[in-house]
Amino acid sequence: MLERIALYQPRLHTPGLSLDSKGVALGAKGLVLLPSIDRLVALLAVYTRDRSLEDLLPSLDLYVARSAIGQREIVLEFAAESTERMDRIAETGRLVGGLTFTGTTRHFVQYRDAAGPFGYDAPQLSGSDAALALYHDRFCQTYDREKPADLRSVLLRVIPRADASTRLEPGPRIVIAEPGLGPAIVHYFVRSDVRAEVCVVEWPPRSALDEEPRRRFILRVPDPPHRMQPLLNSTPGVTSFVPVAPGVAVEVGFRHPVQLKACPIFDAAGLVLWRGRGDDPWVIERLPPMGDVLALARIDLGGGARDSQTIPLDATPDEVRVRLRLAPSTRPWRRVTATWIAPEQLGILRQVAYALPRSTIERTQIALTREGAIVRSSAGIEGLPMGTFFSEVHPDIYVPAGHESVPDVAADVLARALNVSPGQILFLCPDGRAVTLERAAFASLESALIQAPPSQPLAAEAVDPALDDRPIDLRVESIGLPRFPGSGRSPPRA
Repeated sequence: MLERIALYQPRLHTPGLSLDSKGVALGAKGLVLLPSIDRLVALLAVYTRDRSLEDLLPSLDLYVARSAIGQREIVLEFAAESTERMDRIAETGRLVGGLTFTGTTRHFVQYRDAAGPFGYDAPQLSGSDAALALYHDRFCQTYDREKPADLRSVLLRVIPRADASTRLEPGPRIVIAEPGLGPAIVHYFVRSDVRAEVCVVEWPPRSALDEEPRRRFILRVPDPPHRMQPLLNSTPGVTSFVPVAPGVAVEVGFRHPVQLKACPIFDAAGLVLWRGRGDDPWVIERLPPMGDVLALARIDLGGGARDSQTIPLDATPDEVRVRLRLAPSTRPWRRVTATWIAPEQLGILRQVAYALPRSTIERTQIALTREGAIVRSSAGIEGLPMGTFFSEVHPDIYVPAGHESVPDVAADVLARALNVSPGQILFLCPDGRAVTLERAAFASLESALIQAPPSQPLAAEAVDPALDDRPIDLRVESIGLPRFPGSGRSPPRA
């Protein structure tokens, strides 16, 4: 059984155990006993949530221990250094079902807890020759080291959990493409003007029956556009990964339970790709040199004589071009920021203007043309329920709401094909026309609405002559009682 240590107890029985400046029993090492691998992963997941393993790795020793009764458990040894480190690990171990000990070589006693704030001491030591002796208030057990365990190998065996939120997270991506899709993905990035780096990686054949190595294209995309996310996430033969640390990435739609950026055990010169659904990770010990995707684009060499049968690599025959059309779309309406109001509806616009809130008027612009008024608002045009609504597919291009351009190409490619100038805004009308307006034609709706009534001059009379008139003096005096003629007396009283 263990003894609770008193404050500044002068003598301890456990070899290598001493009191620190706070009077807490502390050995040179700390030890956590875990019943299984999943408890070890849980310990790492909780500990790395807000801390790094960088300070523990130099002294970390992980192995499988076998008890005298044949039970196998996971042992995690590390340098104790201070009670602050031991307290953090002990609290984490208690949460995941582990037991924390402290000692020096073979003998380890239970680390302090609420019942023993200064720690514990073992008055009777085990006489066994086992490699490890653990003393707890509930048991005393000896263990032998069975085999070492590698932390990197343990993390590689962990299967990431499904997490759909990673599909929409912004940031860089690592795209793995099968050999048949690699060139198509490269040229797709080039046509869409997306920056990326690419290399080809080889793995050994699956079995002795295969003669050729397995090859895959690896593309590192610093900032893929949002419109490309569905393509990269759902195309068969293409797998997208989210980088979580130097040399480490996890498949989109999954998340590793351990914060891998807090485990600096992977070489940044290589690449480890965790796949979901229980698939084995792809491990690349050393990543080949990567080149810009533009280096693999089709190139046309100028100058010199050309053979009459040579076709330029970047030539596009006119027969391939198709006319741009607008087709109804089943997608939900997005970025409806403009409306085209016909001339006969301008009277209704004047009536609606009286009911518009000030916030809507301030952020709305209007341009008047012979074919009506075009109204734009960056926050949405839903406050004006009239006209033909337009969706913003590019900062300079608008299409009717509920329609999409076919062929379905990127917005940047569409802008280049339509040759939209920087100072112009292009509207694709439902009747097939393309109308452009200068940005300077749009004015603030706030300044265009108010029509002031005409003012009439009103002459004011002089005030001084009226003030010079003398005031009227009013007095009240008695006029007396009337007398009847010939009577000589006053009339009778009523």
